[in-house]
Amino acid sequence: MSFLGLFLQADPIVKSVMILLVLASLGCWTIVFEKLLRLGGLRRQARAFETAARSGDRLSPQMEGATGRIVSAGHEAWRDQDASESRAERRERIERAMRAALSADMRRLQVGLPFLATIGSAAPFIGLFGTVWGIMNAFSAIAASQDTSLSVVAPGIAEALFATAIGLVAAIPAVIAYNKLTTDLGRLQQSFSAGITALGDRLARDRKLQVRAEAAE
Repeated sequence: MSFLGLFLQADPIVKSVMILLVLASLGCWTIVFEKLLRLGGLRRQARAFETAARSGDRLSPQMEGATGRIVSAGHEAWRDQDASESRAERRERIERAMRAALSADMRRLQVGLPFLATIGSAAPFIGLFGTVWGIMNAFSAIAASQDTSLSVVAPGIAEALFATAIGLVAAIPAVIAYNKLTTDLGRLQQSFSAGITALGDRLARDRKLQVRAEAAE
């Protein structure tokens, strides 16, 4: 009645369901750890970017990561000026370029999240399929043996329910991780957006800031 014993004595279809769920769970944990590591670094970048943009510190396109790509997009948009546009139009164009760069980074961070959502919603049902199939086999064995004692019924029922347990083990962390990562991504985007708004206003209204930035390059 050990976990290994329940797996080894399970029906081939139930065993396949268990293996599929274990692989899905490993895939989920791989995605979770990778996202947590990347979000940790980006969170620090977002705080530094927002602080520098609000305080008026110099931001260079040579900065690493998402911050450098956002600042570079803003500077490129600033250089492509039209004498007929107003400051508000120039600011909107600069911010739009920086938000496009931010969106590209956010899309890369979202890779893998649909897999978490899929496993979180589908894994319990996959496990339930294995359970139903296992219980059907258990009742067939009971009918063949003509014995309804607990020693005969328990092993088949236990191995069938084990599939549902594995499904829940895969689904619960996937749902929790998906909700947390989605929330963290939203907060990260808000932090970058606040810095983009501040930097866009600076670039749109003060030419000297851009001159210093170009000199630093």
